[in-house]
Amino acid sequence: MDGFQTGINVFELIQQGDKKAFDSFFLRHYSVLCGYAAQFVDPEDAEEIVQDIMVWLWESRETIVIQTTLIQYLFKAVKNKCINLINRNYLKERVHQSLSMQQERLYEDPDFYIVEELTRKIEEALQELPDNYRDVFVLNRIEGKTYKEIALLLEVSPKTVDYRIQQALKILRVRLKDYLPFLLSLLY
Repeated sequence: MDGFQTGINVFELIQQGDKKAFDSFFLRHYSVLCGYAAQFVDPEDAEEIVQDIMVWLWESRETIVIQTTLIQYLFKAVKNKCINLINRNYLKERVHQSLSMQQERLYEDPDFYIVEELTRKIEEALQELPDNYRDVFVLNRIEGKTYKEIALLLEVSPKTVDYRIQQALKILRVRLKDYLPFLLSLLY
């Protein structure tokens, strides 16, 4: 057990792959490191941070260069991980608050409810159109197809397409007269 007297000796053993030395070191320092981390973060996060660091220590043991003692190195690593977690949680909270405020403003905006109602009214009005008027109107005004493209697709003349769209517009203007200012881009 003389090899366990100094941190340097323990670290040398760990670097050489001595699992017993690592296990002994882990058991001896785990709760102290968790207690230290718990000063900065929740106990559950503290345990996870210390476990991650210990796993990292074992997996990286051959390439780690330590200028101080192993335990000092680990205390610093724990503190840095805690600070990173605090910063990450703070950033998450800020993003969450920002998104929440944007969402609140959206629902507080009276236009949001008008758009919801308007969308429902347009869908209802479109469903009430005769099928051939509705199909042509949707292809032109919603899908952006030209009269010529629609005529080829439906095997009718461009004049028929124009007539059906004009008829659909007449019906929709009457049906949606209360919403006309909001519909100018769609209907014209």
